[in-house]
Amino acid sequence: MRERSSKSRNSGRGIIGGVLLLMVFCVSSAFGQTSCEDKVPAECVATEVVVRLVNPADLAAVAAQYGLNATPLGQVGLPPTFRLAITDGVKVDNKVQQLIADARVSTAEPNRKFFSVEQEGLPWTIGRSWAIGRSWAIGGSSKGFRRQWFPSGIRLEEAYAASGTRGLRTDNGQPVKVAVLDTGIDPNHPLFDGKLLPGYDFIDNDSDPSEVGALRVGAFGHGTAVASLIALTAPDAKIIPLRVLRPDGTGDLWRIAQAIIWAANPDGDPNTHDGADVINISFGYPEGQQLLKSLLDDCGDGITTDGTTFPEIGENQLVIIAGSGNGGNSSPIYPAAELEIRAGRDPKPFDGVLSVGAVTRFNQTADFSTVVPFSTLALAPGEDIVCAIPGGRYGVWSGTSMSAPIASAIAALVKARYPAALPKDIADQLEETGIPTPPFGVDRIDALSALTTPIQNRPQANR
Repeated sequence: MRERSSKSRNSGRGIIGGVLLLMVFCVSSAFGQTSCEDKVPAECVATEVVVRLVNPADLAAVAAQYGLNATPLGQVGLPPTFRLAITDGVKVDNKVQQLIADARVSTAEPNRKFFSVEQEGLPWTIGRSWAIGRSWAIGGSSKGFRRQWFPSGIRLEEAYAASGTRGLRTDNGQPVKVAVLDTGIDPNHPLFDGKLLPGYDFIDNDSDPSEVGALRVGAFGHGTAVASLIALTAPDAKIIPLRVLRPDGTGDLWRIAQAIIWAANPDGDPNTHDGADVINISFGYPEGQQLLKSLLDDCGDGITTDGTTFPEIGENQLVIIAGSGNGGNSSPIYPAAELEIRAGRDPKPFDGVLSVGAVTRFNQTADFSTVVPFSTLALAPGEDIVCAIPGGRYGVWSGTSMSAPIASAIAALVKARYPAALPKDIADQLEETGIPTPPFGVDRIDALSALTTPIQNRPQANR
């Protein structure tokens, strides 16, 4: 990846982004009477709505009636979901309410923003940001990084020895690929030497997903930290960095959807598969988003609850790992909560998607970890985790942002060990072979059990 010189960036040379620890989780509270674009910080992209019609041929008529530009800013899926500009000055939330009252409209939602939880004034985090509390500290070393507590806690070395893989597929010797959707990555950090595949920057719309910003400011370093845990846990796997979050930790629904599609199918040819096997997500929002739910469902097993398909990803299926949140409560954070809630209330679970909370070095559920009652959830180490940070340095973090990439890396190892396994099989394997942890009895992922318990009677994967 090239050194970025055409953009004004004080990056400390960082490149991609990570997942949860700063918890690039979105922020928000109830909307009340304030439009999402009027909040501080704004919770949606002003003057845009995301709309799916019962009959796409009605687009011009619906746009004319509701003050929208009939020429989409973008579209994905079948039937298509359109990103449309508001032209009459009506607030986004009010426009959404107008649209969903129309029988011609299947779904309408804001182009929701996602935020890192280190921002001040967020009601659903308890100080687990990199500048507050004990979630972030500069320190450590490459030796401390490699000798930290969590690898032995999940029996990682034993898993390597018993399975015969550290991230290379046992059928063809090729590396499993993990896409990291976050703030970018520092491609020049020595830890990533030989471990990166080409990625993309969906913020600046170019092929250089280098991280942007300065240490201790905003979400800078989050992506590098997340990716480093994948590199440590599955050292022979490859990382695909996708920058979907700005230096302040904000991104939006549409860019995230585009990045997921790119991760599944980077060459745009539905008949080939050169994309990721696993996607790591460590951001979210306290409300579900229909477009994201449908897209992740299609990536997981090709079957969506609303009948939407995404030809853009072809037949490719991926394991989706999402951090559960750092609220220290039971308030659901999406998209992780889609799995948690649907597993208990819907006969069809959110196949191929695993929500991951945090466990401490004492094998207890971390007090900051979001746990939704009666949900499907796995735990992974997330307290006092040594990670890489931009500039060739290391830091110590806590949060489910750290748990998610560790789980993603173990998912990559399971894929390497059992190449024919479907995404839902891999997600189930991580959860079902875990070790119960107090106080909730949620299973903590165990690498040795996940890699040595046979996955039996599973259909052949389509790739």
